[in-house]
Amino acid sequence: MSYDSTKSKAYGADDYGMRKYVIAFLKRGPNRTLNKDSANALQSAHMANIGKMAEAGKLVLAGPFYGNDDLRGIYIFNVQSIAEAEALTNTYPAIIAGSLVMELKEWYGSAALMAIHDLHGSIAKTEF
Repeated sequence: MSYDSTKSKAYGADDYGMRKYVIAFLKRGPNRTLNKDSANALQSAHMANIGKMAEAGKLVLAGPFYGNDDLRGIYIFNVQSIAEAEALTNTYPAIIAGSLVMELKEWYGSAALMAIHDLHGSIAKTEF
């Protein structure tokens, strides 16, 4: 494969094809006693928030972990600092409700992740 300077610039890649992100580990929060209707409403708000952040270009990747452990899922944010990620997560419905808590870490990964949103949209038959 050959170097593509246009893609490199568009994805914010450094000379190694990498860039900085903030990764969030979503963990089970202290408030897990919601009734079924409240839990369903919170899940709908959770999915809407994911879509909103992805459309705004702030959320690169998100997904749950298999199983029922305390570690529930991950987000990879397209932001330059933990403070920026905190600003996004502090308005997050599941965080406000105490259903989830997040641990945020700066992360160095492939800039090609920036293409995942468009690529995923081209292969998904059904939206959440």
